[in-house]
Amino acid sequence: VPAVSVTHIEGVRQGRLSEGLRRHGAAFPERHCFSLAFRGRRKNLDLAARAEEDARHWVQGLTKLMARLQAMSQMEKLDHWIHGVLQRADRNKDNKMSFREVKSMLRMLNIDMDDVYASKLFKECDHSGNERLEGRELEEFCRRLLRRPELEELFGHYSGEDRVLSAEELQDFLRDQGEDSSLRQARAIIRTYELNEKAKQQDLMMLDGFMMYLLSAAGDILNQEHTKVHQDMSQPLSHYFISSSHNTYLTRNQIGGTSSTDAYVRVLRAGCRCVELDCWEGSDGEPVVYHGHTLTSKILFRDVIESIRDSAFEKSPYPVILSLENHCGLEQQATMARHMKAILGDRLLTQPLQGQDPHHLPSPEQLKEKILVKGKKLPQLWQESQGVTSLLDPEEEEEEEEEEEDEEKAKDASQVSPELSALVVYCQAVPFPGLAQALRHPQPCQMSSFSERKARKLIKEAGPALVRYNARQLSRVYPLGLKMNSANYNPQEMWNAGCQLVALNFQTPGYEMDLNAGRFLPNGRCGYVLKPLCLRSPPGEGSRHLALHIRVITAQQLPKLNRDKGSSIVDPFVRVEIHGIPADCAKQQTHHKLNNGFNPRWEETLRFQVRVPELALVRFVVEDYDSTSCNDFVGQFTLPLPSMRQGYRHIHLLSKDGASLSPATLFVHVRSKSL
Repeated sequence: VPAVSVTHIEGVRQGRLSEGLRRHGAAFPERHCFSLAFRGRRKNLDLAARAEEDARHWVQGLTKLMARLQAMSQMEKLDHWIHGVLQRADRNKDNKMSFREVKSMLRMLNIDMDDVYASKLFKECDHSGNERLEGRELEEFCRRLLRRPELEELFGHYSGEDRVLSAEELQDFLRDQGEDSSLRQARAIIRTYELNEKAKQQDLMMLDGFMMYLLSAAGDILNQEHTKVHQDMSQPLSHYFISSSHNTYLTRNQIGGTSSTDAYVRVLRAGCRCVELDCWEGSDGEPVVYHGHTLTSKILFRDVIESIRDSAFEKSPYPVILSLENHCGLEQQATMARHMKAILGDRLLTQPLQGQDPHHLPSPEQLKEKILVKGKKLPQLWQESQGVTSLLDPEEEEEEEEEEEDEEKAKDASQVSPELSALVVYCQAVPFPGLAQALRHPQPCQMSSFSERKARKLIKEAGPALVRYNARQLSRVYPLGLKMNSANYNPQEMWNAGCQLVALNFQTPGYEMDLNAGRFLPNGRCGYVLKPLCLRSPPGEGSRHLALHIRVITAQQLPKLNRDKGSSIVDPFVRVEIHGIPADCAKQQTHHKLNNGFNPRWEETLRFQVRVPELALVRFVVEDYDSTSCNDFVGQFTLPLPSMRQGYRHIHLLSKDGASLSPATLFVHVRSKSL
């Protein structure tokens, strides 16, 4: 097994909980087995220990290591990163670095340093004069490399000539940052971040303490209050954007990709609250989940439900919606209902909440730790049905898209079993009756699904009416059925219209998934984000326009893109994108910096006007400039504008698939003012 970095592990689970162990682990006792789930698209690593105690020690040890990594300060992450680079660069493993090895290390660090300057720095640190750096000499060399001149200048601006920051001077800095600038707060910051005990006792802050503060969560661009649930969770479900997945079962594309229960675990852990199950007739009377009429592999419906049960509320306590696309006959529908009831137990919502009007949607708070079924409902809305009724399936009606519409209409009448119908309470799937009818006779517990094309058409022709509809009822949008590569669409235009369940292919990285991750980053990443007031009670008051100025100052430790090519150094530039209503969508970028991925400095201000800030997302992208071909993606970070803090801030960059690129950061200054 190749070496695995703990930083890439997303979770550790003991038992035969992964699909691989369920299928192939029968030879090993249940408690001897454990699985490592990784960030991004890497497959699980399934392992079996010799004894249950060994497995438990592995799980506990890795869990503690992951928690320790999570708690590491940025300075500690830098030390860890540098240590790893030093180990790789020390070719003969003698714990000493020759000038040649140091040059190799600089290339690993994405630094194209002039030979004369590198040699001068090497000699200044080689106090022993033996043409080798070791111990303290290496530490000094790395410390000089990691200098942050821009932070030193900022510190000097507030501390004055004595180069020591008093609590009162720190107050001035906090005031300019737009933060709590009380003397009490300034002293608390010094007590928390100052490294020098003598200075701390005198309420003074040195440069190292100031840098520690700016590199901590307190200096992050994301408002730290938004890292926990901070919104009102007692409003109807229709008042929230809900993180939603399309073709959840797929790990790759929808033609020959693999279907996996692990895909459900992954999206639920990522905060997704609405998952899709494409259900088909299976052999031996057991329904299966897969992308029908394609070469994708099949998984048992009951295995999917077990995975959902085990992972649904690991990361968020708020309700999970099972979006059933049902192609089964009556008998296997009844089997599906039996499996859901037996496996999910009390968590499965089968009746309207007591004391709640059955014709109004409850809130996420009321539905905590409940699993809802979205599917067709027999006409006797809240009663046990005796018969079988033909209904149109809105998902089937649209899934194959307009090109095959005539063929679809001939076969989209299907039957629903009473057992399955009985499990559908608040998410009754119906064909869209049209906006005029829906607004005249609202049915909050009914919902319709739209392909991205039909949603765009509705938005273009009757946007304000669709916003009003979405204030009272749920709607789901999904990608075009003809996109064989599981491509996504821009979710922002659907959110602008108030659509709650904007379903994306979580298995397909790209800017669309970056926007989705950014949208659901606040509110504790719980998968539910309260829609702006203008979308909850339209038309509402107009938004206050905002002038947004972002000064891109520096980047630090950008990842090397071509590890195999030692001489390859990035030429980075930064692009800032605004995603919101059409009038707000804009992008601007800095110039590129030649051959410096280690500490490039731009000092360029990008200016934007935002008309509806409460809907806007801000995406920071770093790319490697290429004059002859497409620029290469380096890293990005996306967040809602209302969650972005002003002042001097660090941005922790993420990879294409959303994994941390630690210690890679951007350092920016943000200013916004109402117009």
